[in-house]
Amino acid sequence: MQLEILSPDKKIYSGEAVGVQMPGVTGSFEVLNNHAPMIAALATGKMRVNTGKENVVYNIKGGFVEILNNNVSVLVEGVELA
Repeated sequence: MQLEILSPDKKIYSGEAVGVQMPGVTGSFEVLNNHAPMIAALATGKMRVNTGKENVVYNIKGGFVEILNNNVSVLVEGVELA
């Protein structure tokens, strides 16, 4: 699936991903290939991205995610590598 992580300042990541774990406001969840369409609010916490070659962990400060047709767009208020 195609993943894009954006903050107000810049594009953090754009590329393929096998899976993404995110901290939702009602609990963490994971997005895999062919996930159902969804929009969710994100809480402050750790977001784990599995690119297929490596696992990258980001500390995010809330935001939103949209999942549609194997495209995952994550809009975060703040982010840094963990």
